[in-house]
Amino acid sequence: MAVALPQVTVDTTYPGATGTVHAVTAGGDLQGTLNSAQPGDIVSLAAGATFQGPFTLPAKSGTGWVLVVSSAVPSLPSPGSRVRPGNASLMPKIVGPQNAPALQAAGGAHHYRLVGLEISPAAPQHTLIELGGASHIVVDRCYIHGQSGQGGTLWGLRADAAWMGIVDSYLENFRDTVNEATAIKVVDSPGPVKIQNCFIEAAGQSVMFGGQDPSTAGLVTQDIEIRGNWMTKRLSWQIGFPTYAGIPVIVKNVFELKNARRALIDSNILENNWRQADQDGFAVVFTPRNQTGGAPWATVQDVTFSRNIVRHSTAGFHMLGTDYTNPSGPLARVLVQNNLLYDIGAFASNGGSVGTVIQMRDGVQNATIDHNTAFGGTPLHAQVVNGTPNPGLVFTNNISAGNVTADGAGDPASALARSWPGATFTKNVLLDGTANAYPAGNWTVPGTTPIVNAFSGGSDYHLVPGSPYKAAGTDGLDVGANIDAVMAATANVVSGVPSSPPPPPPGIVTPTWTVDFTATGGTITVMKNGVIVYSGGS
Repeated sequence: MAVALPQVTVDTTYPGATGTVHAVTAGGDLQGTLNSAQPGDIVSLAAGATFQGPFTLPAKSGTGWVLVVSSAVPSLPSPGSRVRPGNASLMPKIVGPQNAPALQAAGGAHHYRLVGLEISPAAPQHTLIELGGASHIVVDRCYIHGQSGQGGTLWGLRADAAWMGIVDSYLENFRDTVNEATAIKVVDSPGPVKIQNCFIEAAGQSVMFGGQDPSTAGLVTQDIEIRGNWMTKRLSWQIGFPTYAGIPVIVKNVFELKNARRALIDSNILENNWRQADQDGFAVVFTPRNQTGGAPWATVQDVTFSRNIVRHSTAGFHMLGTDYTNPSGPLARVLVQNNLLYDIGAFASNGGSVGTVIQMRDGVQNATIDHNTAFGGTPLHAQVVNGTPNPGLVFTNNISAGNVTADGAGDPASALARSWPGATFTKNVLLDGTANAYPAGNWTVPGTTPIVNAFSGGSDYHLVPGSPYKAAGTDGLDVGANIDAVMAATANVVSGVPSSPPPPPPGIVTPTWTVDFTATGGTITVMKNGVIVYSGGS
């Protein structure tokens, strides 16, 4: 069954500005300037100056952009290149108080682009930036970070605008000792959302969609692009690691979808995940969640995970078919294709699902796992809790190690028959797999067999010369990931300076948006293409 790609995309091209430039120097009235600026204007904040929040982006009539920028924007990396902490001297600093966001959007605020800002807390706080109830917001080349020392920031950026872009930015040091901290959290955005070419570091999750019940009935964030990002955790957060900083933060996953539709996760590097809280060390989690019982429509559908590197993690993917706590929609139509996963089984001393590449539970529908090269110990495992099988599995053209397993199943054949009935399982290379335990057309070979060049101690994951698995896939291509494509797609993820941005995949189009704002009796209503996306007070 075909997996739908995002149907619309956020155009983050830098807009022109022809209005007034409002220069705000150190000690100036930033909030007053934001209030008076008109669409098309530039609010230029003095680089190096500190502005004590909270500040609010007000709602305005018209559709032109208001640019809130550093006065040193020409000296920052150009659009398409990521900023780093070393660029902070070229940025104005917006500081948040303890009990309120440093920066938030008023209901109905729209068409703001934040460029070259450093945003941080002055004290431990819950949410650093809150952009709910807004539309057309782009965060561009900003340095957003939590507090150093013992204090923590739970959520870095609540990216809940109806049309949201986060590009070329650096988000780091979001952690908490009681709750899971998230750098970018999306709950109330209907979409589209783009997160591209960012460094994203958090102890809980770098990026999460869901995790709370949306405030709008029926809302599922859709048309999501996550491309070219480096998502990681500090090893100094790991208890027992030589550089452990002595702060027992809550560690969960790297990337998680709990309420999302039509999501493309492409060309990213996701790394450094271990068991330290109440999860088993999975880097990537797709799990529909009706979090507190008020969102039975919550679902995860049409997810494409392609050309990524997942590395240095205790386990790879956890997929849950439906919420087992409250009623929810399903996890359905997932494509995991052309990814490289290595050092899966890392941090084994912490325990967890050590070496499991993919785990499924409770009715995952129509997942396709195709052309991946994954080095762990268990390519596919069914966690059998409610006994619900996972229908529609296609598992083809993969290179992995170990055997397919399921809780309570004595061998791979019974695991497949019980947990993935009717699965298409062919053209896979399973190192140290049990011979004759799989359908015809798969290869089980001793674990010492050289399959890829990395077996010789290098980092080249191409098939070895003369490999019998070249052009042997169901589609006539090499078995395993297209390593050239993966390496080209991720070549500039660490540097953040792409030589040329990859084109959007087929099927993504840039729409023409019609956004209307009305105010009646103190209530602001925001409509996008005739659909109400926000209604409430300013």
